[in-house]
Amino acid sequence: MRLFTSKSRHLIGVDICATSVKLVDIQRQQGAFHLKSYGIERLPEGVVVDKLLVDTEAVGHIIATVARRCQVGGSNAATAVSGSAVITKIIDMDVALSDVEREAQIRLDADQYVPYPLEDVNLDFEVLGPSLISDDMVQVLLAASRSENVDQRVDALTFGGMQTKVMDIESHAIERAFGLMTDSLPNFPELVALVDIGHNQTTLYIAKNGEFIYSREQLFGGVQLTEAIQNRYGLSAEEAAFSKRERTLPDDYYIEVLTPFIENTIQQITRSLQFYFSSSQYSSIDHIVLAGGSSAIAGLAGMAQQRLGVPVSVANPFTNMTIAPHIDNEQLAIDAPSLMAACGLALRSFD
Repeated sequence: MRLFTSKSRHLIGVDICATSVKLVDIQRQQGAFHLKSYGIERLPEGVVVDKLLVDTEAVGHIIATVARRCQVGGSNAATAVSGSAVITKIIDMDVALSDVEREAQIRLDADQYVPYPLEDVNLDFEVLGPSLISDDMVQVLLAASRSENVDQRVDALTFGGMQTKVMDIESHAIERAFGLMTDSLPNFPELVALVDIGHNQTTLYIAKNGEFIYSREQLFGGVQLTEAIQNRYGLSAEEAAFSKRERTLPDDYYIEVLTPFIENTIQQITRSLQFYFSSSQYSSIDHIVLAGGSSAIAGLAGMAQQRLGVPVSVANPFTNMTIAPHIDNEQLAIDAPSLMAACGLALRSFD
């Protein structure tokens, strides 16, 4: 299973994260992207831990359920390994090499780039363009991931009745989806911070003119809110997650639990941005886009904009697409920020 490789065929984007499986089916109609269907199905507690699939069969069962609902069972799929499970490096190589020669050279030098035995990794490369060093060279993106990370995802999709045709890198998929939104951001911002607030982890991506130039992960996410609900109301993790999702919590929830979480989230974003400013030539950004499951929390975008003094919007990669009539647009607006990776994976159909 190579990373990147795709021979323009129709692919369903399948994102397997800590708490759910997300599936997106995008087609092209009259030259425009069309969201044909999407689905999100929650995973049982403990099935995915620290990005490792502990029970591939259970994940496969959930994939099959959501694929049936979206009527894409048996399809070809694109899925991804996440940033921390992938080693990427840009290297300069002779422009005259063929792909076969280039691969042989990379494998020969692999121990310089990859800290694992070669037989334990899946390796792929992609020529990016001219080298900055010499006209006789090209820049090559090398990507490697432990085979177990790749195999677990392939096995889960096989159990779910789907065939993995592309194994991508999560950040590349998110960047692809982000590219759909850049023209819709007000005042054409040059430097944008995309803040992806996941279950266990928040990732800051800095995009310059639509391209990611920096990323930083930190251990903070929606799980902190779930734990605060558990502690406050004496609920189990599953009850707390359900109550948070369905908004069935007592009246004091907003003041006592949600507001402190929002404040903490803004503090984490501020800290990440300061870390970026201290290590780059920039001291400000033009726009912030919030993504991930926790970004749709009511009041978060407004309070972040007020505190940070920068325009803040919530991610919606489907904003310029036509939407199938059976899709509930209100629900899609709530779900869209958490579908960035799945959307970016589905776009691999159009490479």
